[in-house]
Amino acid sequence: MYFIGVDIGGTGVQAGIVDESGNILFKKECKTNVQNGFESVMDDINDLIRSMILENSLDIKDIKSIGFGVPSFVNKKGLVTCVNLNWHEVNFIEAIKKRFPEVDVYAENDATVAAIAEYKFGSMKDKDICVMYTLGTGVGGGIIINGKAITGSHGMASEMGHTIIGENYYDCNCGSNGCLETFCSATAIINYAKKLINEGNKSIILEFVDNKIENITAKDVFDAYRKNDDVAIKTINRFKKYLAKAFGSMVNTLDPDVICIGGGVSKSSDIILDGINDLVRENILYKNEEFCEIVCATLGADAGIIGAAFLG
Repeated sequence: MYFIGVDIGGTGVQAGIVDESGNILFKKECKTNVQNGFESVMDDINDLIRSMILENSLDIKDIKSIGFGVPSFVNKKGLVTCVNLNWHEVNFIEAIKKRFPEVDVYAENDATVAAIAEYKFGSMKDKDICVMYTLGTGVGGGIIINGKAITGSHGMASEMGHTIIGENYYDCNCGSNGCLETFCSATAIINYAKKLINEGNKSIILEFVDNKIENITAKDVFDAYRKNDDVAIKTINRFKKYLAKAFGSMVNTLDPDVICIGGGVSKSSDIILDGINDLVRENILYKNEEFCEIVCATLGADAGIIGAAFLG
């Protein structure tokens, strides 16, 4: 038997056929045509999955289950609200069950899905208490305890990106001030570097983007850090300071075996992991005791597909 995992993003949908060992045997994608509405996107996903099955000379009966990673939370009624997709309380579970009545279908938040993949086949394998932070455009997260994803009583758990970690100079998109997302996402890194440059600080980051400040990426800031650029050093040190605060709070709360860092920002793992243990130790209660491993994810962009495939 095979599994299918589907990773739904704001611009594209990726789907894969996955074997029992977590290997992606075939992968296909389509554009997320948000402007056409929810039902149209569901139709596109239906076409994507069924064409993928046919192209591999399989039958729907060969598929044990289909899982979906959604960039939002799925409540107990199966409803999804996602600003990026312009979905407001759409009945996601009903929609996929209608299109795939032949198989079991599941859906979960995309960050939780990535955590499941890293737990089963990646950086958190064989650990009992696992926490994953996904650092990308925003900050997501997933918690796995004894093999079970912790989604909470109402499906809203593991939104670590909206943990209040300090007072910030701008509000989060959620309306609160001080969310981890406004300190430790790629967006936060870009915003702070731009702030320092606009305040008159010189930086080679501008050389990377032909003096077009609006084109700065988080990668540019990390690259400048490697060249000892003052703006980049201030930006990344601030990022790591607040990331360590978040990790310290998690250690004090849950005492996990491992904290895993995923998402696009984790590609600069050499910088992020350097000295992070010492920074975290400053924020934990029992400073002389051992605490969790801090690692970077190993499955990369495939985690969404693999984790979704094993939601059942």
